[in-house]
Amino acid sequence: MSLFHFIGDFFRDGANWHGAYGIPHRLLEHLQYTFTALGIAAALALPVGLVTGHTGRGGNALALIATAARALPSYGLLVLMFFWLGLGLTPVMIPLVALAVPPILVTTYEAMRTVDPAPVDAARGMGLGPAAVLLQVELPMALPLVLSGLRSAAIQVVSTTAIAATVSLGGLGRFVVDGLYQYNYRIVVGGATLIAALALAMIGLFWLVGRLVVSPGVRRGR
Repeated sequence: MSLFHFIGDFFRDGANWHGAYGIPHRLLEHLQYTFTALGIAAALALPVGLVTGHTGRGGNALALIATAARALPSYGLLVLMFFWLGLGLTPVMIPLVALAVPPILVTTYEAMRTVDPAPVDAARGMGLGPAAVLLQVELPMALPLVLSGLRSAAIQVVSTTAIAATVSLGGLGRFVVDGLYQYNYRIVVGGATLIAALALAMIGLFWLVGRLVVSPGVRRGR
């Protein structure tokens, strides 16, 4: 059978749309893992990237941290965390967060460093303090690039979250793992298709967020 036959058979099968093993339930699990990891990574990386970008200090250290984190193999780290911490969500979150932090951290730093200094100087001349300059002037201007870092992290995480299924958790990776175990390649292809479609949906989601939160003037400037 061709690839498209596998995909069609998977999505036409009504059994794949109901219950705890159905597509809607597995999709919700996958999104839960993804946004939990992305939220933790953003909470860690955004403040550091914003502050270091604002001050201009620590760029070399951030580059070293990002390079080291990118070199970590997600699956290998998951296996180590599994043997150390046992079953649960924490062993999955650690490699996913480690995967998401570098693009958010580095892109946020670079976004802050590329802000036009003229409005920043004008804001300081008006008497705004460092925190006000950062939040009211620099961050709105840097927001398109900051969102691009979040988007890159989201795509990587949503694609890699499938590894959760290898340690008995759920998500769309469950179709791939169970399908391989059962030699049911229709399920494998269907699960992989869903993961790819979800990664593409993340691109659309962040495009929409950018349209909603980025100032039109900043968008035109970019």
